[in-house]
Amino acid sequence: MGESKIIAIYARVSTQTQDTRSQLADLERWLKAQPDAHLGKRFLDKCTGKSMDRPGWSKLWAAVERGQVSAIVVWRLDRLGRTASGLTKLFDELRARKVNLVSLKDGLDLATPAGRLMANVLASVAQYETEVRAERVLAGQAAARAAGKTWGGSKAGRLLKVTEEQIAVVSRMHAANEGPSAMARATGLSRPTIYRIIENRVASDKSPLTNAGCPSH
Repeated sequence: MGESKIIAIYARVSTQTQDTRSQLADLERWLKAQPDAHLGKRFLDKCTGKSMDRPGWSKLWAAVERGQVSAIVVWRLDRLGRTASGLTKLFDELRARKVNLVSLKDGLDLATPAGRLMANVLASVAQYETEVRAERVLAGQAAARAAGKTWGGSKAGRLLKVTEEQIAVVSRMHAANEGPSAMARATGLSRPTIYRIIENRVASDKSPLTNAGCPSH
């Protein structure tokens, strides 16, 4: 008999100040419910999702290429990547290698026809949302310029019109690995302001926002 293939549990966060515990709790719970739970193996990254060039993912994919992986399980699809083209290519490669993909929060299972349809829809939606956000930023900047508004002039690190409650919400959501978009929706703040709050919080903790071990791009 051949060697049993592993079930790869993959978790990713974008910065060193975040951790993968919230993702792993759900992933481990799912794994324990499987009859071959003993075959599970963790692969973790603290890197941006813009590139697939990450240490943990590289190790996982090397195992896939060696034919040692039966399935990859993630907390949410955006833990794998953020572009439609990259995700769609990954789906095709996994199917060609007979490796299943399960995304818990998306309710996605690439082994089923419905799962394959959902996977491509979700990838397209992610790409659409990225493009729409970029268009809104450009439109907002154009409108501001037309109104005679300019950027700059504030002291570096200064937060304008931000309440302590908003800062507290951002801090809690950042600790829970929520993304900037969710933070912006919850607080009504802009994404640049969200980033500034996070930067100030990290600076006060003396914990730099870096992707240690990840290639810089």
